[in-house]
Amino acid sequence: MGEIAGEYETIVVGAGIIGSCTAYQIAKRGKSVLLLEQFDFLHHRGSSHGESRTIRETNPEEYYTAMMEEAFSLWEEAQQEIGYRVHIKTKQLDMGPVENKRLQSVIGVCKKLGIPHEVLNAEKACSRFEVINLPQNWIAVVTNRGGILRASKAVAMFQSLALKNGATLRDNARVMKISNGWKLRDGSNGVLVCTSRGSVLGRKCVIAAGAWAQKLAKEIAEIELPVQPIHTTIAYWKIEEGLDSFLPEKGFPTFACYNDPYFYGTPSLEYPGLLKISTHGGYPCDPDKRTLVPDLDELKKKVGPWLAEGFRGHIMSESPVMAEACMYSVSPDKDFILDFLPSTKTSLSRDKSPILIASGFSGHGFKMGPLVGRIMADLALKGEAHGVPLQYFSIERFLQNPKGNIKEYGEQVRPYVTS
Repeated sequence: MGEIAGEYETIVVGAGIIGSCTAYQIAKRGKSVLLLEQFDFLHHRGSSHGESRTIRETNPEEYYTAMMEEAFSLWEEAQQEIGYRVHIKTKQLDMGPVENKRLQSVIGVCKKLGIPHEVLNAEKACSRFEVINLPQNWIAVVTNRGGILRASKAVAMFQSLALKNGATLRDNARVMKISNGWKLRDGSNGVLVCTSRGSVLGRKCVIAAGAWAQKLAKEIAEIELPVQPIHTTIAYWKIEEGLDSFLPEKGFPTFACYNDPYFYGTPSLEYPGLLKISTHGGYPCDPDKRTLVPDLDELKKKVGPWLAEGFRGHIMSESPVMAEACMYSVSPDKDFILDFLPSTKTSLSRDKSPILIASGFSGHGFKMGPLVGRIMADLALKGEAHGVPLQYFSIERFLQNPKGNIKEYGEQVRPYVTS
């Protein structure tokens, strides 16, 4: 174990968007916090790197749409504090067959929550967005709050803000062991975190380790957390003509296509002349053994043909011209896990646990990073968090039923009730 080299109010394991936002939220409240990363900061081996992520308020699930109100505010607050922007605002376009249940759920949630929106038939959608060509049986939902998040820049922003507010940041510190029951200086119980760069004590420890959270939960509490790491591919397609029509400043939106497969995209921004369009999904992987080679077969087979028709010949390439590997960490019900980690696999009592876990973001957690950071800081420092439906994100749903409440991506299965 070696010498114990420090004591903190909270130790955060994992410096992606979730861990960095959590460390920032704890530091800004005047509490000591250590942010640990097993690789270099802003590395490309996890889930938070890259040029962009989409942000939108539309979701088939009512509770996620309701939560985005605070998430948007927290993104704006952080940008005001740092002095530069990571959110490029656009409209959001959700489209798909009129009978698609998930898309109809998006419309229903917008109506229920009073989200300003327009529902356009194929003809009106093609008139509004001239480079888009939808089949006659498709509809489009247009909302005002969408946009692009500069991904790596956003993670760096929250790390800088955490540092500014007094946090300690340490990379290349792989966690070897986490155990509770260790005495702090004041005699209370705490957590020992052993890393490749030494050992530290904390009153609480928040695991925000992305695809590695599953392995840590097993090592700490022998819990088989059903969060599956998924290898996915971020892809860019060449715009053959009409580049100006795909620019955000010309009104081109971020978009999601509710079809088979579900795919999403952004305006042409990070790479001139290229349009980011990727599928929501991938295949299971081991985060320590996976290949970093992008997988283009699914994109070429299912997305390529749609683009030739859907964008009126502006995108003619059969496959992406550039791509990079990424990862999802997917729970069976596609919902987050934001909770205390039980001390053992047979114990459902989590109230007194000093170890917390944030996991299972299933490819749609980045845009809620600042809100999840606030939630995890509240849980670590106060033992509770209000204003969000935490009962939906409890780890208990998997301890009682390993498969959880399985649903298809975006399927509405539960009402919005805050804890």
